[in-house]
Amino acid sequence: MSESLQIVNNRSGHSTTALLLGSGELGKEVAIELMRLGVTVVACDRYDQAPAMQVAQKKAVINMRDPQSLNDLIVKVNPDFIIPEIEAISTETLLKLEKEGYNVVPSAYAANMTMNREAIRELAAEQLQLPTSPYFFASSIEEIKEQIHTVGYPCVMKPVMSSSGRGQSVLKSDQDIEKSFKAACSDGRGGIDRVIVEGFINFDREITLLTVSAVDGLHFCKPIGHHQVNGDYRESWQPEELSEEVMMEAKRLASSVVTALGGYGIFGVELFICGDKVLFSELSPRPHDTGMVTLISQDLSEFALHVRALLGLPIGEIGFIGPSASAALVFEGEGEVLRYGGLVEALNEGPHTQLRIFGKPELSGERRLGVCLCRENTVDKALECVKRMRENITFEAQSAPPPVQVEESRAEPKALDEEKEPTA
Repeated sequence: MSESLQIVNNRSGHSTTALLLGSGELGKEVAIELMRLGVTVVACDRYDQAPAMQVAQKKAVINMRDPQSLNDLIVKVNPDFIIPEIEAISTETLLKLEKEGYNVVPSAYAANMTMNREAIRELAAEQLQLPTSPYFFASSIEEIKEQIHTVGYPCVMKPVMSSSGRGQSVLKSDQDIEKSFKAACSDGRGGIDRVIVEGFINFDREITLLTVSAVDGLHFCKPIGHHQVNGDYRESWQPEELSEEVMMEAKRLASSVVTALGGYGIFGVELFICGDKVLFSELSPRPHDTGMVTLISQDLSEFALHVRALLGLPIGEIGFIGPSASAALVFEGEGEVLRYGGLVEALNEGPHTQLRIFGKPELSGERRLGVCLCRENTVDKALECVKRMRENITFEAQSAPPPVQVEESRAEPKALDEEKEPTA
């Protein structure tokens, strides 16, 4: 594929086109990297003016979970590359179209397997025999009560289809089952009333091992440590130091599942570190939110690596620049006019700092709207820096003012060459 890849950018013909299914902050960075290599990007999402739409050449607003809408869009665009960037997609449509010759990256199989916790857990634990936390799946409160003894309390309940911690809760006793199940079914995607219940793991650390499958083999970024609140990332840092033995085991687990899924691209493999043991947790066949730290820590960010890989280009050596950290800017409010302050103060917190304001068009409730980045001499210093940066950022959400009504003038315009009236 790498030898035959040609980027065509011709107004009279069909340019090399990528259809981005999901246009949030991660998709925006992917779009930028694609455009740097001359690829035309069509950014698609469920709402208008999503971040990637603000930089892409073309856009589309559809319900990507609707099979017919998704099918019609793909057939109309006829892209060279279909890039799923979120889980909320009709993956059955992608599987069908892939069989018809459309190019889904990394693969429709990977997108379909990883959007459903049940499918990816069965692949990892039962087919590949990778170590995981104890777990079971259930579709009713009665099923949960019958099986809860297999994992014990405390335990964690998650919808089989969700992301960013939505619908996730900790169960401490039988009294928590009904409330947690209803919350999971309400916040889960796909209209499926089904959950995974996992035994609580007393892990030392939770890491993301970004694994790149490319034409020149598998590549690994340095491990990323991260801190989560209710299943959603708040800070991440790189590198998370691991012993040689643990690192080898982490690479073994990541290699096994990435190879089984197939295709070219970057995979965010989440792992639990328990002493000298490594347990598989989850996987995303796309850039990972905790990997935003690579925007400042590496010469090739996770987004650049993803694009190189999916285009069939070699990765070579991933250059690590230095210890770095990221801190998510999560704000709460209501409005369409979003104002940010304290940017100067934030960027003055260290010699190597960066900010990304994602450009999301509105806020309703709680939402991640930006990220602080810092590179320092040590990870601890980088973490302290991004937290200070975040504290400096002020935020305000307001309702958009009503549109101004402009009355059209009824006066007849004068011709440009009409002579002016003499003045007194």
